[in-house]
This record gives sequence, structure tokens and C-alpha cells, in this order.
Amino acid sequence: MNFAKYTIKKTNEVLKGLRTSEQGLSTGEAEKRLEKYGFNEIKSKETTLFHVLLRQFKSPFFYLLFIASIIAFAMGEAISAIAILFFVAINVVLGFFQEARAEKTIAALKKYLPSNTRVMRDNKEKMIDKKFLVPGDIVLIESGNVVPVDLRILRTEDFMVDESILTGESVPVSKISKPLSSETNEIFEAANVLFAGTSVVSGKAEGVVIGVAKNTALGEIAKLVSEISRESAYEKDLLKLSKSIMRAVLITIIAIFLLNLLIKGKAMVFDFLIFSIALIVSIIPEALPLVVISALSSGALKLAKEKVVVKRLSALEDLGNIEILCTDKTGTLTEGRMKLEGIFSEDHDKCLLFGLLSSAYVDENVESSLNPFDTVLYDELDGRARYVLRSYKSIDEIPFDSFRMRNSMLLKTPEGNKVLIVKGAAEHILERCSSTEGAKSKEQFKTEMETEGEKGRRVLAIAYKNFEGEKFTEQDERDLTFLGYYSFKDPLKKTAEEAIILARKLGTKIKILTGDSPEVAGAVAKEIGLIKNPKEVILGEKIDSLSRNELANVVEKYSVFARVSPTTKYNIIKKLQEKHEVGFLGEGINDTPSLKLAHLAIVVDSAADVSREVADIVLLRRDLKVIVDGIKEGRNIFSNINKYIKCTLASNFGNSYSLAIISLFINYLPLLPIQILLVNFLSDFPLIAVASDKVDVEELRKPKLYQLNKVFLLIILLAFISTVFDFLFFYIFHKVPPDDLRTMWYIESIVTEILLIFSIRSRHFFARAKAPSVILLLTSVITIGITLFLPFTDFGHKVFHFINPSANYLLIVAGLLIGYIILSEVVKLIYFRYKKI
Repeated sequence: MNFAKYTIKKTNEVLKGLRTSEQGLSTGEAEKRLEKYGFNEIKSKETTLFHVLLRQFKSPFFYLLFIASIIAFAMGEAISAIAILFFVAINVVLGFFQEARAEKTIAALKKYLPSNTRVMRDNKEKMIDKKFLVPGDIVLIESGNVVPVDLRILRTEDFMVDESILTGESVPVSKISKPLSSETNEIFEAANVLFAGTSVVSGKAEGVVIGVAKNTALGEIAKLVSEISRESAYEKDLLKLSKSIMRAVLITIIAIFLLNLLIKGKAMVFDFLIFSIALIVSIIPEALPLVVISALSSGALKLAKEKVVVKRLSALEDLGNIEILCTDKTGTLTEGRMKLEGIFSEDHDKCLLFGLLSSAYVDENVESSLNPFDTVLYDELDGRARYVLRSYKSIDEIPFDSFRMRNSMLLKTPEGNKVLIVKGAAEHILERCSSTEGAKSKEQFKTEMETEGEKGRRVLAIAYKNFEGEKFTEQDERDLTFLGYYSFKDPLKKTAEEAIILARKLGTKIKILTGDSPEVAGAVAKEIGLIKNPKEVILGEKIDSLSRNELANVVEKYSVFARVSPTTKYNIIKKLQEKHEVGFLGEGINDTPSLKLAHLAIVVDSAADVSREVADIVLLRRDLKVIVDGIKEGRNIFSNINKYIKCTLASNFGNSYSLAIISLFINYLPLLPIQILLVNFLSDFPLIAVASDKVDVEELRKPKLYQLNKVFLLIILLAFISTVFDFLFFYIFHKVPPDDLRTMWYIESIVTEILLIFSIRSRHFFARAKAPSVILLLTSVITIGITLFLPFTDFGHKVFHFINPSANYLLIVAGLLIGYIILSEVVKLIYFRYKKI
């Protein structure tokens, strides 16, 4: 493989061979190499517009209609055959347009998610998009990153990597910078090489790019880079529903066709064959893919404008289905902008200095820090104090993590002594102290810090001790002297309370999982209206001691969980998911297991690379209100999709089975195949517009309503009513000439379906429901206008064999339609009153 030759070379030899240095490439040289090697992208097979067009001709609806047109041509029915092909063309064009739009949506969403990496360019550290990396670039990698290219390691610091994507081995491996004794082609033996796609578990490293794009180990293993599409529960339900409908329809219509042959002989065999095909097409909800794709792509773009980016369209279903959302507090409910409220110590200046000595600012090359607490403290220093800060030298460090809840730094003082400084969560620092600096006792400091927490302020404590030696362990973090603490205020977001209110209206529970103290978490939760008593908080250590049954009760009862470790978060989400659909908002590398576990993984755009990799949704603006609005939009989308399914199944099954059964008792076709296709075509126009409809509040509160089996009985009842009125229609008109009956049945069928749309779009009386969308209203009016106008035209007479309907016939149909909508509304209202869903 490409990396093998670099495994035995010394770092200076590698740099020389790649014509680079530890200061990195110049901008000009990088641009030249980019032209030579191309972008660092492993392109998956692109879906072109031609592929989208071809997909339209692979539909079973296309095959059925195409066969019907061939049969019509063979029978000499050229006009009918051309009309059928016209309907085929319309379906192909609509399908192509919507799928092409969906593909463009996915491409547009990807633009919101650039992946940056740190490099040395022009002897300066810079952030660039990983696609601009070239051989010879010096890349800086740390915990939480996904390695963007193949790198020969130059130096490491407590560095471990998860290479399971390439080797299948889940145990993290250590990496080194020294050359190997012999060259290796095996990934698991290349201890001094980092491979694209692997994720950094801990530590830091610096490496030089030796392979990009297809020249990486990942690029050479094609099967690993193919995209895996996750099929959502809703998609599976739709697929299962479609197969069931197709099976039932084929069996039924074939049976009707054979019965017609048995009863009437072979005289009309071709007529009945085309009639049967047209019936099959009319029953199957062929516009369902258009409705789903249109709703999802429109919803995804709408959410993207609101700073919510979905990585797969089907994630919108998971977003709508969320019943419990687990989230952190900082930056989501609060601004994430720390303000120093005070430094509480007997020695204010020493407390401030030691606070910064235990931070990244002790490194003279650091001009800024990602830690907001350290940044606020640094702003408090004057010029002389900053000079003093630089006079201390860092010797050893144990970084902060979510399990320890503290960080520790061993430093050399200007006088040549050594001091160990420990900073972190108040209770973790206090328990390691044997004394305090000043007159106050540990108990007094503890009481003060709890009071600060109850005010909603975040507290960091600091302690120290003199130390001997060049290295230290956690065991040395004892017998410390408590120096003092810092109080920070993180203001609440203006949208936080509004988000909680909206979530409550949607029936979505919000649960805060935070590493903060119980006092701070409780104060914030009470202020935003999540809990009534700030004491309604449970600690992570308490949860860890519970039995399975106790844990099940606790996770349901509490809304605020404080001082939770990543493992505790995982266990809380796992237990909640036994009964609920759970979404989790995380960002750190330690959140990755919980993100993988949750039904819906949400991250902010600043999250660790590995967290972004497993996420379904990325927030470009960190705000709880953004997520809750997304849940509302997701429910809106799937409520509208289900409106289409309920309406089209109820009307199509009712009307089509009526036609099939009545065809057995008369010596002509109750509707010509071309008329059946016209009814199907016209009635689908307003149905497709349902994707943009408004939704009643009740629909938004109950995500389980998306499960079609919950309303299947209603669909059957409404289909039965449609069939009853079809038979009533036939009883009234059975003595009139065939063309008269067909014309009136055509009008009755289309208007019936449009009336059903406005009935079924709400569980309330249709006149009390939310006003329909403008698009739905407009397409419905246009469709009814075309339906009534067409029978009066020469085109309608010649192509569709209609006649001019008389005023008496129209009045009779109007009476039937009024009776139909009244009975449908009564059945619907009774159903929702007694069927508690």
C-alpha cells in the first residue's frame, strides 16, 4: 500500500522526501499541489439527472399503463392509447421533477456541513476545509477528530486511535512517531501511520500527509466508502403498506376479470383487460412517492433555513417522532457566554493567577483558548500579571474530562520550585483538600458555593500544593490547600422559556443531562419553567446506584439530571428508549456512545468530528427552540403524508371496488379505462398539494398517529361509505344511456374525493378545522372547475366520450355529494370521539 514505504523512515527523511518541513507548506506550494493531486475527496457514485429520469421508467405503474396502451393500439383504439401514454408522460415528468428536486436538496444540505482541520501553512496554524489537504501538509490532530487523510506521525502526546473502521478491532491502539524496524503493508502493524476515517480517542498528534482521497487506505477499500442508507420505521411501514395494497389489488382485480369472462364470455376480453389494468392503477396510491419526496425535501430546506441540517431526509420522521429530548444546558438553554461574577479567595490575585496557570494560557504560544472560563479569567489580567503568567513553565498535565470533572497542571515556578494546581467542580476539589488558605473552613466555602449555585451561577474551585518530581498521577491530587473559587454567570437564552412552552404543547418532554452542579441545573430549569422546585434534581452518582426497576421510575420522574458522566447519560437514554422515542443532543467525543444509541442523534456544528459523523441532524445555531421547532415541522410533514394515504385509500378502494363489482351486473363498462385514468389523474392534483397543508394541534401532539394501523379502521369505514354511495348512484342512474352514466360517475368520483380531502384533514368538523393551505385550496378549485367544464367541450366528447350533463342530473349528483359528506363527517367524528388515539 502507499503508506508502507514511510513506516521505516525517520521523520526528517519523510519530510525531505515530501519536500516539506515542520513549518508546513507555503500557500503557493499548497495550491500547486492541489492542482496536481486534486481535492481530498472520495466521491461516491453520483446520481445524475439521467439516472433520476431512468428511475421513473422502472415503476410498476409505468409498466401497467404501457401494457394498457399497447393493448389499446392493438384493438384500434388509437385515441385511448395516446391518452394513456399522455398520462404515463405526466407521471414520469412529475416524478422526475420531484426526485430531481430531492437530489438537489441533499446536495444543498451537504454544503452546510464543511469539515475543517488544523494545519501548518506559512509557519502558522490555520483551519482549512479537509478537501484542500495535499501531500506534504502538516496536520494537527487531537481527541475527538476523525483523521482526514493518511498521515505519517511526527510526534504524539498520550495518543490513541480507534481503527475499527479499517481493522474491525474495537480496542483503541497507541501510536508512535519512531520508524519501524521493518516495512509493513498491514494497517494494524503500522504503528507510526494514521489512516483516514479512523477516530482519535485521546491525546494529540502531529503528522505529515502521505496520502489523500483514493490514495489513502480507506480510498483503496471501496466497500467501506459506499454510503449506507438507513431505512426509517416510517419508510418500512410505507413499503410494507405498498406491498400489501399491491397484493390485495392484484388478487381482487384478477378475480373480477376472470368472473367477467366466466359470466360474459370472451366477447369483451380486451376491453375488460384494459379496464382491469386501469382499475389497478386507480386503486394504488401511485402519487405517494411524489407526496413523500415533496414533503421531505421541502421540509429539509425549510429547516436548513432555520439552521437545522438533516443528513438524511428520513431523519425528519425521527425528528417528528421524538417524545423525549435529552439535552445539555450550556449553550442550548443558556447563551454559553460566561461572565465573571466574582473571585472569592483570601488572596484574590493568587487565585486568579493559579486559575490561569491551570489552563492553556500557560503556553506562551497560545493567544486564545477554547475554554470560555479561562478566556474570561484571562481578560481580568493586566499586562504585568500576563508577564508573570508566562514566567511559569508547564511540566505535566492531566486534562479535564467528564469523568474526573477537573484538570490538573504541574508547573515550575520562576524561583525553580514546583506546584501542582487542581481546578474543577467544587465538590471534587473540596474532597481532596486537607486545609484552606485563610480563615474560612471547608464547610463555609461549601455553603457559599452552594448559594452561588442556587442563584444559577456556575462555580469552579481551585486548590494547590507544593510538589516534588517531574510526573504526577491522580493519587497525588490529595492533601491539597483550598485556594478559592470563581463564580460565573451564563445568561439564559431569550428563547429558552418559549421552547419549553412549545415542547409542552407538542407533548414532548425535555430532560436536561448536565455535568453542572445540582444547584445550577435546578435554578436554570426552574427559571425556564421546566420544573417548579429547584430541588427536583437527581445526581448522577445516585442514578448509578439504582437497580433496573428503580432506574426506570427515576428516569420517568425527573427532568433534570446533574453531575452525570457519559456512562450515566448512556444508561439514562437506554432506559428511556424502552418506552419512548428519544432524541439526544451532544457534542463531545464522550457523547458518541449516547448519540449512536439514541433514536435521533443531534449535534451542534462545533461538535467533535466523531460526534458529527454519527449524527442525523446538525444544528448550525445552538438553541433548544431550533430543535423543538424542528420537531413541530417533522410532525407537520408526516401528518400531511398520512392525510394523503388515508384519503387516497378510502376513496380509491371505495370507488374502484364499486366499479369492479358493478361491472359484473351490466353488459357495458361502467367507466371506460381512459375515464378511470382521467379521474385518477385529476383527483391526485389536490392530493399532492396536501404536502403543504396546515395541521391541527392535536395531530402535532401525538406522533404515534403516524402509525397507519392506528387509523386503518377509519379508512375502511370511509371506503365503505364511498362504496354505499356508489351503489346508490348506480341504482338511480342504471337506466340512463351508458355515456350519461359514465359522465355523471366521473363528476361524482372526483368531487367525492376532493370533499374527502377536506373532511379527513382534521379530526374536527371540517368547517372548524384550521384553514387549508392556499395551494390545496387553489388546486381543489381548479380541479373541480376542469371536472365540470370538460364534459361540455368537444375535446371531452371526442377523447373521453362524455356528454353534456343535464341540470337535473347535476342536481341529483349534488344531493348525493351532500349526503356523502354529511355521513362521512358523522362517522369520522364518532370514530375520533370513541377511539382514543
